[in-house]
Amino acid sequence: MTRSCSPKESLRRVAEDGATLAEQWRNLASLANMHVRKIALGHNERLHRTLSKLKPLLGQTAEAARRGELARQAQDYLRDASERAVLTLDVLRERGNNDIAHEAAGTPPVLLYDYEVILDGRDLSRPVNYFLLKIVPAKGVETRPRKRPYMIIDPRAGHGAGIGGFKPDSQVGVALNNGHPVYFVAFRPQPEAGQTMADVMRAEAEFVAEIRRRHPDAPKPIVVGNCQGGWAALVLAAANPDISGPLVINGAPVAAWSGRLGENPMRYNGGLLGGVVPALLMADLGAGVFDGAHLVSNFEELNPGRNYFGKYYDLFVEPVKGRERFLEFEKWWGGFHFMNEAEIRWIVEEIFVGNKLSRGEARLGGRRLDLKSIRSPIVVFASKGDNITPPQQALNWIADTFTDEHEIRVRGQRIVYMVHENVGHLGIFVSSSIARKEHTEVTSTLKTIEALAPGLYEMTIDDQVGEGDDAHFLVSFHERKIDDLLAIGDNRDEERHFGAVSLLSERGAEIYDMAVRPFVRAAVTATAAETLRNVHPTRARRRLLADANPLMAPVREAARSVERQRKPADPANPFLALEKLWAESIIQTFDFWRDLRDAAHEMKFFGIYGSPLMNRIGASHAYHREQMDPGELGRLPEVEAILLGIDRGGFEVAVIRMLILLADSRGTVRRDRLERSSHMLAKEEPFASLGAEKRAALIREQAIVVEFEPQRAIEVLPRLLPGREDRQRAMQLVETIAGAVDEMEPRTIETLQKMRAALGLPPMFAAQVRPLQDLRESA
Repeated sequence: MTRSCSPKESLRRVAEDGATLAEQWRNLASLANMHVRKIALGHNERLHRTLSKLKPLLGQTAEAARRGELARQAQDYLRDASERAVLTLDVLRERGNNDIAHEAAGTPPVLLYDYEVILDGRDLSRPVNYFLLKIVPAKGVETRPRKRPYMIIDPRAGHGAGIGGFKPDSQVGVALNNGHPVYFVAFRPQPEAGQTMADVMRAEAEFVAEIRRRHPDAPKPIVVGNCQGGWAALVLAAANPDISGPLVINGAPVAAWSGRLGENPMRYNGGLLGGVVPALLMADLGAGVFDGAHLVSNFEELNPGRNYFGKYYDLFVEPVKGRERFLEFEKWWGGFHFMNEAEIRWIVEEIFVGNKLSRGEARLGGRRLDLKSIRSPIVVFASKGDNITPPQQALNWIADTFTDEHEIRVRGQRIVYMVHENVGHLGIFVSSSIARKEHTEVTSTLKTIEALAPGLYEMTIDDQVGEGDDAHFLVSFHERKIDDLLAIGDNRDEERHFGAVSLLSERGAEIYDMAVRPFVRAAVTATAAETLRNVHPTRARRRLLADANPLMAPVREAARSVERQRKPADPANPFLALEKLWAESIIQTFDFWRDLRDAAHEMKFFGIYGSPLMNRIGASHAYHREQMDPGELGRLPEVEAILLGIDRGGFEVAVIRMLILLADSRGTVRRDRLERSSHMLAKEEPFASLGAEKRAALIREQAIVVEFEPQRAIEVLPRLLPGREDRQRAMQLVETIAGAVDEMEPRTIETLQKMRAALGLPPMFAAQVRPLQDLRESA
């Protein structure tokens, strides 16, 4: 039975739709203007730089011609270029051979380090193609069993495992050099029959449990997730809140609808390509298995200038020097892996098209995944230079999960984020400079992060100070609000258009399942699926240059001949500079057409999904950030119970409360103060005897007290410390952690004076502040 609208209601809806349509066209016009300006200004500037380099080169060439040297230089260049071409072709031949050999060996992880298999997912009650490795440290590197172990989850996004440790300056190397036992989650190319994402999550939980069994005296393991491994780590922690220690989430696309206008076109693919249906079709054409080469080709399309020309030109410039580096990376890039249809369907529906994990609506294994249930501290690393996972996709799930920063504190959560200015997506995992700075400092910070009061923080790494063995970076944690986090991106209003994409994807999948899938599956045989995999362009263009192609037979001998008589051209040869300018123009052309394509995709998406009809269709699935009245947080039963006991406790409660009051007054926590606090809580009594979980519970309780009753929290301190000796000792500990008086901020001094006054102590710093070195020596 349909409900009819009154004429007045109908007119109101027509007016609303008319206003929406007018707004859509205004937005499209504004968007088109932005793209035109961006493309024109950006490429005109680059073209001007190229042309400015060309004029002196032409002058240099004319001068060489005047001196009669141009013909010789041209001959030298042609000889040099032809030699480099032969050497480059030989490297590509070897890449093809490596791909074939790597696949024949089962596509093992590309880790630089030796390892041993600790637990094989095929032996679990629900078999999976995942397995747990223990990394064997290099000679001269020792790890300590009692130190917190690491478990690194590499991305399964078309490639194989090992990118997190395929060279010394890596996540694995940093952790090993700090004495941590390191475990690595890897996977075989082919999934087990019937394997699902729920099975994978359970297997990872078993891996964490096995690590804890092997290190019973160590704190809970740190779980590091790279890219797809990042949201996998969040899923693991949401479904199993008690099993792991801190989480480090690097470049993970969790809030898949987020991004910046004009910069992140990949998020529109779901709407423009048909939602989940293409993934289902590709899986059916693969006889139930989805080929990771499809994902890799999508990544390559994001930066065609680099992937189709730039990286090959870099090799062509220095084919001998760049050979090993090129082949190492390409071994990982070409090690394509596969997923079951159920796995790729869950990933697309729950994350990339449905955005359900970020919104708290994702379900796995029959249960809802609520990221609020995660109890482990979380460190999120994102970069503005990441075109695959922009900072908005890496961070906006925090805003979608929590009402505001107050709720983060109330729930006892510690979330620390760090935003790099320019490193690319893969650089987050493979860059040596990132490993030596950001990953090293994060590893150092994780030793003390559990002493941080609950809240949302931005981690900053300032300039290096000191020299030699005393050199270190200044690391600080700045309290942030959800609004600060959202300010990193644009207004999120456009995300409402993705609701229609999600709904239409669901309906399209239903139609495909009923009307198309039976015919596709009936037509596809195992042989046909294998043939389609072999002729995939991403795979075929690599293997066509291998020795299996008889046309490549003379290449190796020609390369050896060149190596024996190689004579590079003079670096001052003007034709080398002209070649470089030519290469820059080719890359710029690629970039120009890419920018036009991306602009067209964005315009098309908003032209379709910004319409009134689509807004109505997707209303039930549209983005909606849940809002909670801050007053409601204070009325939560657990919060009320904690506040009722504000004047109850002893020495340890008082000191932890005082430390949180100090941190709250500063708004920023330097790592040296965090280290002193962590040392006190772990080494000095009565804190050491509490155990990690009891200490964490006390920190959370006192953070709630300070959040809701900061003034009274100070006033009742005398009830927690009735004895003068305890008051003096507590104040001494707090001031020791606060540091030297001349380094304190005015608000810190003011808070210390208030606490002294409340405790009846003289209004001066009577306690001598011990330097950090004394604390380290006493440890």
